[in-house]
Amino acid sequence: MNWQGIDLRWAYNDLLLSLSRQTRCVHRAYDVLHDALLRFALAQHSQPVTQPNAYLRQVAQSVLIDHYRRNDRLQPLPDYEEARDEHVAPSAEHLLDIQQRLTALHRILDCLPPRCREVFWLARIEGYAQKEIAIKLEISLNMVERHMARALVTLRDARDLLRA
Repeated sequence: MNWQGIDLRWAYNDLLLSLSRQTRCVHRAYDVLHDALLRFALAQHSQPVTQPNAYLRQVAQSVLIDHYRRNDRLQPLPDYEEARDEHVAPSAEHLLDIQQRLTALHRILDCLPPRCREVFWLARIEGYAQKEIAIKLEISLNMVERHMARALVTLRDARDLLRA
C-alpha cells in the first residue's frame, strides 16, 4: 500500500520497529512515526522526492531528536526518584515557592519590550528554534538573537538582584 510514494507496510513494520528500539516504547514510536508522516505530508517539496522511504526515515529521526530535546527540558519533582512507587504530591510550601517564582518571572518578563518578550516566550516556553521564530515574526535571525540576549541578560540581572 502506497501513500505519497511511501510504502506504508514498510513504515509500519520496519521503520516503526526501528523507532521502537530507539525509544524503548511502542507508543512513543507510533507518535514519532505519525508526526514524521504529518511533516512529510505538509512539507513543500520544490522537487519530487526520489526516495520517499529514505526521506521519511530522515524526517522520523529529526522528529525523534526534537522529542528528546523537548523532554530534556522537563524536570522531575524533587525526591521523585526515592518515592517512585508511592503517590507523591508536592507540599504546599513547594507549590507556594513555585507560584512565587512564576509571579516574579512574569513581572520581569513584563518589563521587557513586547517583541523581546514574544521572542523569549516562543523560544523558551513554546520551544521554537530561532530560525522558526524569525520566519514566524518576520524579522531577521540577527534580531531574534538580539532579543534573546536582551531577555537573558535581564533575567540574569534580576536573579543577581534577588540573590543580593
